[in-house]
Amino acid sequence: MKLQRAVALRISDLLIKHNMSRYALCKKIVMPEQTLKNIIDERNKDIQLSTIAKIADGFNLSIEQFFNDSLFDKNSIEIE
Repeated sequence: MKLQRAVALRISDLLIKHNMSRYALCKKIVMPEQTLKNIIDERNKDIQLSTIAKIADGFNLSIEQFFNDSLFDKNSIEIE
């Protein structure tokens, strides 16, 4: 699985887990909705770590907690 797909799936899973819409997350972290949409739709191939940190913070997670998921297992991730 490509890294951007894993990030997109993680965000989608967290939205469901936190019963939060994309819109609500964007309002909470002051991010354009189109930016989040592009990440989730895997149109953004080079996601900045600061963007992921902002998204993680919206779920009250650290970056470490965000990446602490089997989606990011080093044996299953393709990094381009």
